[in-house]
Amino acid sequence: MLEVRWLGRVAYREALDLQRRLHHGSTDHLLLLEHDHVFTGGPNADLDNLLVDPDTGGASYERVDRGGDITYHGPGQLTGYPVLSVPGRRGGGLADTVAYVHQVEQVLIDALATLGVPDGQRLPGYPGVWLDVDGAPRKLAAIGVRLSRARSMHGFALNVSTDLDWFDKIVPCGIAEFGVTSLAAEGIEVEMRDVVDAVVAAAAQPWGGDGVARHDVVWRHRETDLSPFSRGLGPGEPDASPRTSVVEGLQIARRKDTTPRRRSRLDEAGVGDGLEITTRKPSWMKARIDLNDGYRNLKRTMRELDLVTVCEEAGCPNIYECWGAGTATFMINGERCTRACGFCLVDTRHPLPLDPDEPARVAEAVTRLGLGHAVVTAVARDDLGDGGATAFADTIRAIATRAPSTTVEVLIPDFGGDADDLGVVLDAGPDVLNHNIETVARLQRAVRPSAGYARSLTVLVRSADRGVRTKSGIVVGMGETDGEVDATLVDLAAVGCSIVTIGQYLRPTSHHVPVGRWVEPATFARWAQLGRDLGIAHVESSPLTRSSYHAERAAARAQL
Repeated sequence: MLEVRWLGRVAYREALDLQRRLHHGSTDHLLLLEHDHVFTGGPNADLDNLLVDPDTGGASYERVDRGGDITYHGPGQLTGYPVLSVPGRRGGGLADTVAYVHQVEQVLIDALATLGVPDGQRLPGYPGVWLDVDGAPRKLAAIGVRLSRARSMHGFALNVSTDLDWFDKIVPCGIAEFGVTSLAAEGIEVEMRDVVDAVVAAAAQPWGGDGVARHDVVWRHRETDLSPFSRGLGPGEPDASPRTSVVEGLQIARRKDTTPRRRSRLDEAGVGDGLEITTRKPSWMKARIDLNDGYRNLKRTMRELDLVTVCEEAGCPNIYECWGAGTATFMINGERCTRACGFCLVDTRHPLPLDPDEPARVAEAVTRLGLGHAVVTAVARDDLGDGGATAFADTIRAIATRAPSTTVEVLIPDFGGDADDLGVVLDAGPDVLNHNIETVARLQRAVRPSAGYARSLTVLVRSADRGVRTKSGIVVGMGETDGEVDATLVDLAAVGCSIVTIGQYLRPTSHHVPVGRWVEPATFARWAQLGRDLGIAHVESSPLTRSSYHAERAAARAQL
């Protein structure tokens, strides 16, 4: 099966780390995306071909392990990374590489033909796809690949509507004698989505022998898509505004089920109105209220030490069971989040300053409660230079000092994709690192517009590459299909996730994403089995499962 993912706009270093991890696996992926402005070059690239200072030229420079000289990636260019097992080849010799490059070229030539560009051709001695080979050759697509262990990585860059002025800042691929072009420059106006459709169809022939499973993030990009924002309306307040409103250029009907901005994003993702907020929950979604002694003791400890738990802030249905058993998830860095995910109840007002004594108080609570496994999470703090990473590290070390036998699991935000901030947390030595992907690719922008599917996978990759047990979670019932959840499990397994949790979404207020469906318990059981079949060590999957549900048991089973 060829797993095709359209990932939208992705930072180059994130995509590189992701494909490197996939390269070490066995699944066949075709990653399709756009990059922000970046110059790249292989290990033998001639730096004289970089004609600008990357610190001042508007694009960074990345030296990478592929063939070829310096090239450019940026908006309007379809970049494709086939990460495949290359059948029938040794994967490493020159003849193998040449044959594979010809295969990639043919995929692009075939795709272009379906787009009304029948004259895409090879130019002997110059890898890529060219136009007007017999007249004034112009390169339309660059190719640079790496084959090792019969697996491929890196790939192609097809100029759709690329700003060609960027190529004036380099000698593209070290070729000074021929020019670079794009479909737009050749007078061929075509949408990126149509180009992707054509490439996927052409790629199915050589690489999709067992079929193609394609899943896309929403086909829209704005600069604000990966930045914090506020809901604007208070949680659950009545919508007393006019029945129509112009939101980001779209006039949409105001509905009482969610905010206009979120409704527009749900519409983009093809998500309907869902269930009415008053719809009765099925029997399997009803949690029993039990104010037991363990619950009272833990609540008293949290109040005495002035600590916050995500159990309360996010309205977890398992609070009585977990607190009764003496387990809770500490929430550090305050109780106000700089993001406003469509499923989450956590406060989104302007955050307060950090409390420097909080790590010590968390460690004190761990000691008082005698926890064998402590789970620490946090609100997103995009207002901080390190995204709150240092506070995570301080808390891990404080627990290790006070309770050295206690294992520590951290549930972290994405730190804006900053590898150094993530490294601060990993350097502190957590036993489990959890970062939730939350939902399927198509719903990312509607559900968590300040995050991204590829970015979350990259956080997990970087953790797994450090040898840390890595965990993630999926919330279902927000408009996804079973097949999309299956594909997300495939991706989580491919990036080295050891533990996955899957649970039913419960809508906190009328301003949040509507419940799309109540998922049957049998479906959760099927996902648990699928995850195990894919090689995930432990899958906690049930209607009431949440990220930290049975966390200690999951961590122990993933270590076996």
